[in-house]
Amino acid sequence: MRKAFVAFVALALVAGAALLAWGPGSAGAQGGGTIEASVTYAGAAVIEKLKINKDTEKCGSEAVIEKVVVGGNKGLANAVVSVPGAKGAKAAKGAVDQKGCKFVPHVVVMTPGEIEIKNSDGILHNIHTYSTANASINKAQPKFKKVMTEKFEKPEVIKITCDVHSWMLGWIAVVPGPAGVTDAGGAVKIENVPAGKHTVEVWHETLGKQTKEVEVKAGQTVKVAFEMKK
Repeated sequence: MRKAFVAFVALALVAGAALLAWGPGSAGAQGGGTIEASVTYAGAAVIEKLKINKDTEKCGSEAVIEKVVVGGNKGLANAVVSVPGAKGAKAAKGAVDQKGCKFVPHVVVMTPGEIEIKNSDGILHNIHTYSTANASINKAQPKFKKVMTEKFEKPEVIKITCDVHSWMLGWIAVVPGPAGVTDAGGAVKIENVPAGKHTVEVWHETLGKQTKEVEVKAGQTVKVAFEMKK
């Protein structure tokens, strides 16, 4: 009799778990959706080239500074698209590398917290950040120090340079909500955005900022398009 009762309780627990997983109150039914953003720019690309004569074995003889990168269909690369007011979902942990005397990626998004700053060049770099909400950093990173871990805990866009190689420039966007950076075609997909009405924000280092309102529905994809101007 006791064995039969135990079996009945176990079966009831399994059935209850199944109802929780598939019922109307489930995470799947109340979960988030996806925002697919496209960012375009009708103007021309802005690219500067500088001759360099320092650490050329790692840096090369010419630095290419891409301030505005425009791809096919006028797609704008390196634009940060974020949903800063969305609760729950967040951007990934940050990481940026110094490779070929460039910051890779040129723009990185991160949730408030720690970021790894790597030195794949194996030469002396000096990390220098410019910020207002977070404390600025000005630290040497010798060739033997492959990774430095720093903290940016307050939302803002931070400029990062290298005092050893003056042409090096990158950006760190600290965003409390889900975010991403547009690819070479000006597109980015932001997943796991909570259902509801949200403000989507796009930021570009040269072309400024825009916002648009969207409504995200659970399990669905909403598209939003931005056209940046000078």
